Parts: sequence; structure tokens; C-alpha cells
Amino acid sequence: MKVTWSEVQLRRLKELDAAPGMQRLRFNSTIERDKTFQKLEKKLVKDARCYLNEFRKHHLRPRLCRLESLLVDALTANGFAQVVTPIIMSKGLLAKMTIDEKHPLFSQVYWLDKDKCLRPMLAPHLYYILKDLLRLWEKPVRIFEVGSCFRKESQGSLHSPEFTMLNVVEMGLPKEERQVRLEELAALVTRTAGLDSYSLETETSTVYGQTIDVKAGEDKIEVGSAAMGPHPLDRAWRITDTWIGIGFGLERLLMVKEKSQNLAKMGRSLAYLDGIRLNI
Repeated sequence: MKVTWSEVQLRRLKELDAAPGMQRLRFNSTIERDKTFQKLEKKLVKDARCYLNEFRKHHLRPRLCRLESLLVDALTANGFAQVVTPIIMSKGLLAKMTIDEKHPLFSQVYWLDKDKCLRPMLAPHLYYILKDLLRLWEKPVRIFEVGSCFRKESQGSLHSPEFTMLNVVEMGLPKEERQVRLEELAALVTRTAGLDSYSLETETSTVYGQTIDVKAGEDKIEVGSAAMGPHPLDRAWRITDTWIGIGFGLERLLMVKEKSQNLAKMGRSLAYLDGIRLNI
């Protein structure tokens, strides 16, 4: 019977971003396994230290920050105005998105007190701004925001309690142009993020009812999700315009681009710097 990595060894290999094939190795004995682990860990640590030195000399900014800058430049070059809204969100704004005590997302919210929380999404604040911009600006109105969101999601390789969202919204375009425009924006973001290929698939959403999800990578990971309006949610904001909106998780875009297996490496962290484990 072949011997596999111990739990401690496998966890360490994942921390050091060992290739999936290395993680699946089998051995004839524990002695062979342990010797292989020592050699492999030594090499991975050496490679990680080399990358950190390169980061210090050349990159200077984590992948997450570099990707955000690229996306901001690409969107502003295409006529989208950037907005910045508060991280703290009122309970009332969530309720306008139908997120109340009965909603599945309600239990994932980080509440600061009975009326305020850390935002679990960007959409409520963007709705709030758009209801005024639609009055003040000529159509179409194009805005976007990049910012942290917070959810008590299940802790796995695809989830993190704090993650970075990009939401892009265009309002006031002809109804028959929605699908094409949505596909153009999906292409703009994925191309800017360096993804070679992706697919658009219709999925069920607990907030929007139905979404068009952007999936990429060998495992078809959801990196983004889109919706179209007019939508029943618009009534709470007295918005009647036709629109499209698409949101991306920046850490997931990076995860697929870098062929990583752990979302936590790509985001804000005390344990990693630019995807590299610091306890090396």
C-alpha cells in the first residue's frame, strides 16, 4: 500500500504553493516520503525567498494592488467614473436588497450594532448613488467601485471573511443592447486581469433571482456575476432605467490567473505577502 503525505506535510506544501502533482505524490515507505518532503520543502522555501527578493526590488506592490490599478485604468479609459462609498452600511439599505432576518445572507453579515454592519456587497451603496446621478448626468451613466466586502462565509479555499469586489454598472442603455454590452464588460475585465478564457453561465442567485456568472480556470471557478435591469429590486430606489451590472472578486481573478489553490494568499493577509508565505 502506497504512503501519502501526512496532514502536517500536506498543509505545509499547500502553504508553499506546491504544484497539485507534488501534493498527490505516493511513496513506498514513510522514510522515502519524509526524505522527499525535506528536499521539496527546502526547494519551495528557496523559491519563495527568491520571489520575495524580486518583489522588494521590482514589484513593490502586491498583485492585488497592481490588478486594482490596471482595472481602474481600463475602466476609466472606457468612460466609467470611479466612486468610493463607505465600508459601514445601514441595515435599511440591506433591507432594500431584500436582505432581512429571513434571508440566507443575513447570518453572514458582520453586524457592528443593531442598525449598522460591514458591507457584505457594494450594490446597495451604488444604488443609492445612482438614484441621484441618473438625475444629474446625461445617460448612459457609467460608474464602478473597487472595495472590501465582508461575509461570514464557510472557510475554504474559495472564501475569505474579507474580499475585494469590483462592481461595474451602466444605466440608461437601450434594452436590446444589454447582453452585448455585458459581454463587452466581462471581456474587458477578464482581459485586463490576464485570463485567457472564460465562460458565461446562467445561475440562480439568492439576491437577484438569476445571474449570468463568469467562470474561468480548469475548475470553472466563479470569478464574477452579472445581472440586468429593470429588476424588481429597482422599485425600492425608484429606478426605472434599463441597466447592466457586473461584479468580480479580485482575489478570485488572481487565484485563477496564478493557478493558485488558496484565495487567502491573494488578499489582505498577515501570513502572506503577494502570495508568499512569510514563515519560511
